[in-house]
Amino acid sequence: MENKTQKLWFWVGIISILIALAQNILIAPAQEGFSPLAYRITLISTSIILSALYLLNIRRQALLFRGRFILGLACAAVIWDLITAKFSLLPLPFFPSLAQILDVIVEDWSLLALSALYSMRLYFVGMIAGASLGLISGALIGWFKIWDYWLSPIIRFSGIVPAVAWLPIALVIFPSSFATGVFLIFISSWFPVSSMMAQGISSTPKSFFESARTLGASPNYLLFKVAIPNSMPSVFTGILTASAFSFTTLIVSEMVGAKAGLGWYINWAKGWGAYSKVYASIIIIAIEFWLILCIIGAFRAKVLRWQKGILK
Repeated sequence: MENKTQKLWFWVGIISILIALAQNILIAPAQEGFSPLAYRITLISTSIILSALYLLNIRRQALLFRGRFILGLACAAVIWDLITAKFSLLPLPFFPSLAQILDVIVEDWSLLALSALYSMRLYFVGMIAGASLGLISGALIGWFKIWDYWLSPIIRFSGIVPAVAWLPIALVIFPSSFATGVFLIFISSWFPVSSMMAQGISSTPKSFFESARTLGASPNYLLFKVAIPNSMPSVFTGILTASAFSFTTLIVSEMVGAKAGLGWYINWAKGWGAYSKVYASIIIIAIEFWLILCIIGAFRAKVLRWQKGILK
């Protein structure tokens, strides 16, 4: 059953989006040199899509829950538009309007798309390599004492030192900026995944092993069918942490020596004083990271489907 208060907030949010559109159309701008068309189309399409999803009963409860958040975003858009494009209260080029940022995304879409694809290629190569080795080393550390003795100090040391601190050394060692970026992302992801894997295995209750041994389980069975499955919740926590560290490292590494990527695009735009392009790339970065979290969340839900109904 729908909550009437949530329903009210949702439709107030939709109306507030239309108010933001009306305000942008009716009040003449003080700033010039850009088209507000992309901004207006975004507001119109957002209101239509949200209304259609509600009327078609597609994720209706989630939409109702986000009603106040939608209202807050619309109010923020109105305020930002007023203090930038309409009354120019904040200095250019450091504080462009949303209309100017979206206009840049439309004009520069090909370069932004290419930069985003390059960043994703670099990210996934480094992240997959680091997470894969992290899973292997974490399993060895958590299961074998000899591996724990030799590997734990190395992994702890690599976890203490920020990955970007290796940047000057990596630039000398590796022949290309791509290899440098892969190495830095690898370092960023290896430590959290490995440590959480080891922690998950070592924290497996002894009663699980005793029950399996009673049924005739071999040591390999205990590792692969008992310890590792038990560590999966911890592993996904490590992967989420590694994703955040790796994405930050990705952008920083692309700002130094890279010839493509969103980090390079930000550096290039800043050099020309085109801060609207900087904001545009930040929006693309946020969208990319959100998509990465959605992918990880989908894998987590599938692997840990046994937790459904158990956890809050």
